[in-house]
Amino acid sequence: MIRVLLADDQSLVRAGFKALLDAQPDIEVAGEAADGEAALRKVRALRPDVVLMDIRMPVLDGLAAARRITEDQSLKDVKVVMLTTFELDEYVFEAIRSGASGFLVKDTEPEELLRAVRAVVEGDALLSPGVTRRLISEFAARSKEPAAAASLGGLTEREREVMALVGIGLSNEEIARRLVVSPLTAKTHVSRTMVKLGARDRAQLVVLAYESGLVRPGWLG
Repeated sequence: MIRVLLADDQSLVRAGFKALLDAQPDIEVAGEAADGEAALRKVRALRPDVVLMDIRMPVLDGLAAARRITEDQSLKDVKVVMLTTFELDEYVFEAIRSGASGFLVKDTEPEELLRAVRAVVEGDALLSPGVTRRLISEFAARSKEPAAAASLGGLTEREREVMALVGIGLSNEEIARRLVVSPLTAKTHVSRTMVKLGARDRAQLVVLAYESGLVRPGWLG
């Protein structure tokens, strides 16, 4: 059973999400919070699998709460998905960089929300449809100068290649077609790369791909 914590200061939003999630045989809402501080307390007490976290909340905003969760090693198995009103919310970039597994717009289709919850539990990054490449472009425009290439020294040549393709926003299926391998093989390479680099999920692989200089703005593989 996938356990979800809902953190949003709008009770109507929480109620809608709760009704949808609790109706699923493999998902349950473990708790709710109306501000960031309450969300932190409940995450530590309940240890949910996924937190659906609104970016703008009172007392402690969702971005700060997400950062505290992702930086706490005792909560390393908790996945955070940010909720936002706009697809390119100004805080989404920092949310991904600080360890959130992705973000959803609040008016997303019910099927997409359910897919999101299940996907992040499996270690996949979750971005609203059509947003991945635009978010990556935004990251590229703001990214710092590349770190030393040695930071990727533990990767094989194929793993570097796969990481670069993740960095430009390709899915496992697209990577498989590009490299002429099976989707399962592509997924295995992605998983091994994440483990070697200590990345929580694909979203952090994107960040690392740019920060290491493996991928630069305008690169299309």
